[in-house]
Amino acid sequence: MKSQAQEIGQASERAWWTRLSQRLRLPPGFRPHFNLQSILIVPYAVLTLVTATIGIYVVIQLVTSSFRERFANQITEASRVAADGIVRRERIHLEDLRLMAFTEGVPQAFSGRDVQTLQTLLGPVAQNNNIEVVTAVDLEAQELLTLARGPDGSPRAISQGADFSQWDLVRNILQGRNDALGDKFIDLLTISNGSYLFTSAPVREESRLVGVLMIGTRLETLNAELKSQALADVIVLDRRGAVLATTLTKPDEGYAALELRPEAAPGPDASLTRDLKLYGRDFQALYAPLVLRQQMIGALAVVLPSNYIVSATATSRNSISLIFALGTMAVIFAGYLLSQSIVRPILRLRAMSQAVAAGDLQQSAGLERTDEIGELASAFDTMTLRLRERTEEANRLYTETVQRNKELADINARLQATQQQLVQSEKLAAIGQLTAGIVHDVKNPLAVIKGLAEVLLDDPQHDPETQAHLVSIRDSASKANQIVSDLLKFARQSKVERTHRDLRETVQAALRLTKYLAGKAHVQSVAELPDQPLWLTYDAQQIEQVLINMIHNAIQAMPEGGTLRLRASNSADYVTVMIQDTGTGIAPENLNRIFDPFFTTKPEGEGTGLGLSVSYGIISDHGGYIEVVSKLDEGTTFTISLPVRRVDLEEAGE
Repeated sequence: MKSQAQEIGQASERAWWTRLSQRLRLPPGFRPHFNLQSILIVPYAVLTLVTATIGIYVVIQLVTSSFRERFANQITEASRVAADGIVRRERIHLEDLRLMAFTEGVPQAFSGRDVQTLQTLLGPVAQNNNIEVVTAVDLEAQELLTLARGPDGSPRAISQGADFSQWDLVRNILQGRNDALGDKFIDLLTISNGSYLFTSAPVREESRLVGVLMIGTRLETLNAELKSQALADVIVLDRRGAVLATTLTKPDEGYAALELRPEAAPGPDASLTRDLKLYGRDFQALYAPLVLRQQMIGALAVVLPSNYIVSATATSRNSISLIFALGTMAVIFAGYLLSQSIVRPILRLRAMSQAVAAGDLQQSAGLERTDEIGELASAFDTMTLRLRERTEEANRLYTETVQRNKELADINARLQATQQQLVQSEKLAAIGQLTAGIVHDVKNPLAVIKGLAEVLLDDPQHDPETQAHLVSIRDSASKANQIVSDLLKFARQSKVERTHRDLRETVQAALRLTKYLAGKAHVQSVAELPDQPLWLTYDAQQIEQVLINMIHNAIQAMPEGGTLRLRASNSADYVTVMIQDTGTGIAPENLNRIFDPFFTTKPEGEGTGLGLSVSYGIISDHGGYIEVVSKLDEGTTFTISLPVRRVDLEEAGE
């Protein structure tokens, strides 16, 4: 019996043929009979011939284009490498300029026009850093000294007293101008002993401009380096398109074609390709704008021979045509052989595919063959097996996805908590910077106000009302001074001194210092510390300050007395200290604000709102974090987590 899927496929095929017969006006009941072998081999042969013909044409075109594209990529890459080499040379200039400008004694020598001292100070630097030319110019644009590298490599003075007022490199700095990147300038210049790439920088003595320092590299030297890097000949042209330097030897003809007319020079964002005839061979040159410090100072060209492209294209065309002809014949013959072996089992595979398409995944080909058809049947069986497994796997993955969604929700909640801590750190950093900038300027006037008020109080001539006003002024100044002192502490101007020690000692010290306050408030302090040391590298004074501040807050939150519990523990990554009280708790709407500077829930006059901010900053500086959980009328728990670094484990001998 035929399966339901087979019956559906045959019915669909009959309906399709009926519609086609009606459109072609064929006799009723007419059904052609095609040989499956003809159906396979004839279209296959025709398609192979057409494909081979098109393939020969396309491949030849691609090979030709590939040669040209490869050549274009090669010359473009050479241009980029050469341009990068000039940029690297500019960076070396800037580094050497910074070294010379900040050499001790150089600004003073510029200020005093001490040429001998300049030569003494700049000469060794120029020799050590292989600088070819260095020039010092005073504020009048007059040359103080020019040192050039001699044949033995040592710098020697070559000129003095030249006028540099017409050079933009000097004039821009003396007139206080800046380019898009700062107060340095670069240009191509020609001096008495050749063309150079010059970079200039100001020399300042205590922020006062005292002169200009320039460093230059000879273009012949630079081009030799660029040629070895780009593997192509290099040409450097000025803004007018005139050749300043090139690695090409001057031929009898064609050399003038290297230069560019000003109107033909490439723009800041364009390039120009030119075919050249040099030394009896074909060359191609790629001209690109030479842009340094976002300014075009000339043009840079790279030159490569291009005559090999035509010969390589002709050879490739003949080889490809022969390969395609032989391949086409082989493919047609192989297609004929294949058609003989796939006619019979193909119908079986077709029926199976229809059944599988209908959803019956229990099908099996049942073909025991060792050729490709057998492999196809085996692959089909494997496919149906994999489909069954994938269906089961999909159900399992759906269950895992539901579980993963729950886990992702938990991770997202922790991520939001971490984001809130980052926002709090940014707030503290901004206010800390503002506080550190103004706190010292505020403390001095407050000290003067307080001191003057105390002096005036000692004068017996003032009436009682004036005395009362002076007392109010003194007390207000004292209170303001205390707030400013808290601000200074908040800004954490004190130097951090971290040592490797046992955290339990700091916890016990904090409990001892607050013992009297806890006893007075009828608060019972309970410390739960492990027997093993809690080794950390931290600032004991700052962490002690954090613990004392947390304990004070906990005691003040228990006006009727209660229990204060300190528990310390450690894990692989963190050491944790928990401070738990049984006080009044914190309102939910205030939990996200308790670490904000100047926020406090204490009565007016009992706090500045900086204690928790200071504590938060100290813990953040140690790489840790603070968490708080609180319920009204039940109590609050602060958890301080400090990271255990590798050095802590090594010093502890773990």
